[in-house]
Amino acid sequence: MSEYLSRIKSPADVKRLGMVELERLAEEIRERLIIGVAKTGGHIGPNLGVVELTIAMHYVFDTPRDSFVFDVSHQSYVHKLLTGREDRFETIRQPEGLNGFMLRTESEHDAFGAGHAGTALSAALGMAVARDMSGGSEHVVALAGDAAFTNGISFEALNNMAAQTKRLIIVLNDNEWSIDKNVGAIAEYFHKIATNPTYVNIHDRAAGLVEKFGGKAALHIARKAEEAAKGIVGRGMIFEEFGLSYYGPLDGHNLPLLIETFKFLKQQNKPVVLHALTQKGRGFQPALEKQKKFHGLGPYDPETGETKAAAQKTYSEIFAETLTRLADMDDKVVAITAAMPNGTALDLFRPHHPKRYFDVGIAEEHAVLFAAGMATKGYRPFCAIYSTFLQRAFDQIVHDVALQNLPVVFCMDRGGLSGDDGPTHHGLFDISYLRGVPNIIHMDPKDEDELQDMMFTALYHQGPSAIRYPRGTGPGVALKAHPVVLEIGKAEVLQDGSDIAIFALGAMVAEAERLAKLLEAEGQSVAVVNARFAKPVDGECIGRYAKRCGLVVTMEDHVLAGGFGSAVLESLNAQAIEVPVVRVGWPDEFIEHGKPEALHAKYGLTAEAALERVRPLLKRPVGV
Repeated sequence: MSEYLSRIKSPADVKRLGMVELERLAEEIRERLIIGVAKTGGHIGPNLGVVELTIAMHYVFDTPRDSFVFDVSHQSYVHKLLTGREDRFETIRQPEGLNGFMLRTESEHDAFGAGHAGTALSAALGMAVARDMSGGSEHVVALAGDAAFTNGISFEALNNMAAQTKRLIIVLNDNEWSIDKNVGAIAEYFHKIATNPTYVNIHDRAAGLVEKFGGKAALHIARKAEEAAKGIVGRGMIFEEFGLSYYGPLDGHNLPLLIETFKFLKQQNKPVVLHALTQKGRGFQPALEKQKKFHGLGPYDPETGETKAAAQKTYSEIFAETLTRLADMDDKVVAITAAMPNGTALDLFRPHHPKRYFDVGIAEEHAVLFAAGMATKGYRPFCAIYSTFLQRAFDQIVHDVALQNLPVVFCMDRGGLSGDDGPTHHGLFDISYLRGVPNIIHMDPKDEDELQDMMFTALYHQGPSAIRYPRGTGPGVALKAHPVVLEIGKAEVLQDGSDIAIFALGAMVAEAERLAKLLEAEGQSVAVVNARFAKPVDGECIGRYAKRCGLVVTMEDHVLAGGFGSAVLESLNAQAIEVPVVRVGWPDEFIEHGKPEALHAKYGLTAEAALERVRPLLKRPVGV
């Protein structure tokens, strides 16, 4: 049992520890993280990198009175351990357990919920301004990784910060990684500061000075480092140009230095930035050697870091391999990712066509506009962005791609439930937010082979298209040697029937086939249709079966509001066809994290649950 971590029931307990005890606490937290996340899976690398930073923040500040805002917040596990949740840590990302991100309803110490990058600075500024308006004196501290500064929202916040508040602390957690290695001018800028010889010399002297002289030494070091950084970049010092005082870079694993520096910054009546250099995965050699893998992963061996080999390829891998084949065929095919080469599997595409691979950083809006620009010059951009992250670029999709009818392909990974990552990452809204946009076609494959057909279809479509596909693996069907172009808006009838027609989309086709078998066992003649397209829907097929059958069922891995089932209802209304319709999909609420099978059962997205809803409407009830 841990000697110090087990004593921490609230941040007040952290403040009672001496420096030697705090150092030991950091070691125990790393052990707890490595062993605990090995069982549940999660974002182990980012959390190992912020152990000392989080301890120092809780040692100096007082949550929940003071507010901590974690950008993305997948690095909040240490914060959870220090705020009364250590005894439940083994439940993280598990059903009914702790969320893998900050969640306001989970703890009073979670000041702001998050799951997307680039939000911390704006949210923290809003909190600081609200505090100022209310006459409060509490502190607001935002912890943002260097990757967050590739996101435009961060710069929008910086643009307003100095003019709107006099007291705000921004901690720049610089580990040079988002999931993949950070890219672009901002990453190079931070690297230039961190590798300055003057800074390196100051860094080597810092620990001894702090131990000997305390806070005065921290102030002296901060000022010297600040002067060194200014000397490198001159008038281009970004934060100073925004009116913020910059301190650092400091060693983000030096607890004495961090604590003394936070004590100093706590006294400043101006917005400040502390630049802390950290090591993602610190303390766990496998995480240091395989940074991308250990950003976030499933269960692993805590000794070796090994994970179970996948039995089959994921949808993401099928996507990347198919795109590589398309690029082999057509030199106008390009791949674009927003800092997710690993998550979207485009790291498999990159070695084959490095000059046609573009990682723009965490900048989804820019990714879509960038793709639009390329499309005007005859290129065929495939934007691989998670469904939940593409929400950020809605205006660019509408105004810059669809309005100009440009042939950009949106490949929306994690379309549907995203399981353990929870509501910030579920891709349950993309049909709704894209279906009302003119010119876009929207596809959802029932299996891996149909995914490659849809990518082939998108390549030759003269306009924008979207393809959503699930996280993880599919049915495991064999792929055709040559993909085919699908007829736009044409559904696939998998089996004919005369009593009930089931129209299913994507991953729910398999569940529709199960439902059909259950209904057939009760004497029903059931048609099963693979809809393929959420937009345009196959109105002719819908009308034909609605006139023939006494009941229509729709099934989708998406919210019901504005989703595929809504599109079927609209089609029936346009054709003036009256028939009972049972829609199976997610309710109008945010769905918690958990195992997909359990969540499907809880919310009625199963064949058995659908059968119970259908039974009262059957033409020939059981026994008649």
